[in-house]
Amino acid sequence: MARPKPNVLLEHTDRNFRSEQVLDAEAIYAVFLDGSPINLKSFNSLVDQPGAKYKKTSFSNSGHAFNLAERLNEKFNTDKFTVEKLIAGEQIKEDADTGDYGLGKRANLN
Repeated sequence: MARPKPNVLLEHTDRNFRSEQVLDAEAIYAVFLDGSPINLKSFNSLVDQPGAKYKKTSFSNSGHAFNLAERLNEKFNTDKFTVEKLIAGEQIKEDADTGDYGLGKRANLN
Protein backbone atom coordinates (compact mmCIF):
# COMPACT_ATOMS: atom_id res chain seq x y z
CA MET A 1 0.00 0.00 0.00
CA ALA A 2 1.37 3.40 -0.96
CA ARG A 3 2.11 6.07 1.56
CA PRO A 4 -0.56 8.81 1.56
CA LYS A 5 0.34 12.00 -0.28
CA PRO A 6 1.44 14.71 2.20
CA ASN A 7 -0.50 17.94 2.58
CA VAL A 8 1.85 20.71 1.39
CA LEU A 9 1.33 23.95 3.33
CA LEU A 10 4.15 26.04 1.80
CA GLU A 11 6.76 25.48 -0.90
CA HIS A 12 9.91 27.37 -1.89
CA THR A 13 12.32 26.70 -4.76
CA ASP A 14 15.59 28.64 -4.91
CA ARG A 15 17.51 29.64 -8.04
CA ASN A 16 19.46 26.35 -7.91
CA PHE A 17 16.12 24.51 -8.12
CA ARG A 18 16.49 23.25 -4.55
CA SER A 19 12.95 22.92 -3.18
CA GLU A 20 11.67 22.80 0.38
CA GLN A 21 8.13 22.00 1.36
CA VAL A 22 6.42 22.66 4.68
CA LEU A 23 4.18 19.67 5.29
CA ASP A 24 1.21 19.26 7.60
CA ALA A 25 1.93 17.03 10.60
CA GLU A 26 -0.55 15.46 13.00
CA ALA A 27 1.72 16.08 15.97
CA ILE A 28 5.30 15.98 17.22
CA TYR A 29 6.37 12.77 18.95
CA ALA A 30 9.11 13.15 21.55
CA VAL A 31 11.03 10.62 23.61
CA PHE A 32 10.75 11.26 27.35
CA LEU A 33 12.50 9.67 30.34
CA ASP A 34 10.38 9.27 33.49
CA GLY A 35 7.84 11.71 32.06
CA SER A 36 10.38 14.48 31.30
CA PRO A 37 11.80 15.57 27.92
CA ILE A 38 15.40 14.65 27.19
CA ASN A 39 18.40 15.59 25.06
CA LEU A 40 20.68 12.87 23.75
CA LYS A 41 24.44 13.51 23.43
CA SER A 42 26.94 11.16 21.78
CA PHE A 43 30.73 11.50 22.11
CA ASN A 44 33.98 9.52 22.26
CA SER A 45 34.85 9.10 25.96
CA LEU A 46 38.51 8.28 25.18
CA VAL A 47 39.27 11.61 23.51
CA ASP A 48 39.19 14.91 25.36
CA GLN A 49 38.17 17.03 22.39
CA PRO A 50 35.03 18.80 21.34
CA GLY A 51 32.97 16.83 18.94
CA ALA A 52 29.91 15.75 20.86
CA LYS A 53 26.83 15.29 18.70
CA TYR A 54 23.33 15.95 19.90
CA LYS A 55 20.85 13.51 18.41
CA LYS A 56 17.21 14.14 17.60
CA THR A 57 14.68 13.12 20.25
CA SER A 58 11.54 14.57 18.64
CA PHE A 59 10.01 13.62 15.31
CA SER A 60 6.95 14.31 13.16
CA ASN A 61 6.64 10.56 12.55
CA SER A 62 5.71 8.40 15.54
CA GLY A 63 7.58 5.38 14.18
CA HIS A 64 10.98 7.10 14.53
CA ALA A 65 10.21 8.07 18.13
CA PHE A 66 9.09 4.54 19.04
CA ASN A 67 12.24 3.07 17.47
CA LEU A 68 14.47 5.45 19.46
CA ALA A 69 12.62 4.79 22.74
CA GLU A 70 12.92 1.03 22.16
CA ARG A 71 16.67 1.27 21.45
CA LEU A 72 17.26 3.45 24.52
CA ASN A 73 15.23 1.13 26.77
CA GLU A 74 17.29 -1.82 25.54
CA LYS A 75 20.62 0.02 25.81
CA PHE A 76 19.98 1.27 29.36
CA ASN A 77 18.10 -1.89 30.45
CA THR A 78 14.96 -0.01 31.48
CA ASP A 79 11.39 0.67 30.41
CA LYS A 80 11.40 4.34 31.43
CA PHE A 81 11.82 5.79 27.92
CA THR A 82 8.39 6.55 26.46
CA VAL A 83 6.93 8.44 23.51
CA GLU A 84 4.77 11.50 24.15
CA LYS A 85 2.43 12.97 21.54
CA LEU A 86 2.65 16.77 21.53
CA ILE A 87 -0.27 18.48 19.80
CA ALA A 88 -0.34 21.98 21.25
CA GLY A 89 2.12 24.04 23.20
CA GLU A 90 3.09 27.44 24.37
CA GLN A 91 4.52 29.74 21.69
CA ILE A 92 7.71 31.42 22.86
CA LYS A 93 9.86 34.20 21.42
CA GLU A 94 13.63 34.24 21.12
CA ASP A 95 15.37 36.52 23.61
CA ALA A 96 16.29 39.66 21.67
CA ASP A 97 19.57 40.04 23.57
CA THR A 98 21.00 36.64 22.56
CA GLY A 99 19.15 35.77 19.34
CA ASP A 100 21.92 36.71 16.93
CA TYR A 101 24.83 35.62 19.15
CA GLY A 102 26.57 38.91 18.40
CA LEU A 103 26.54 38.36 14.64
CA GLY A 104 24.14 41.15 13.77
CA LYS A 105 21.51 40.76 11.07
CA ARG A 106 21.40 37.26 9.65
CA ALA A 107 22.40 36.93 6.01
CA ASN A 108 19.87 35.61 3.54
CA LEU A 109 21.68 32.71 1.87
CA ASN A 110 19.04 31.84 -0.75
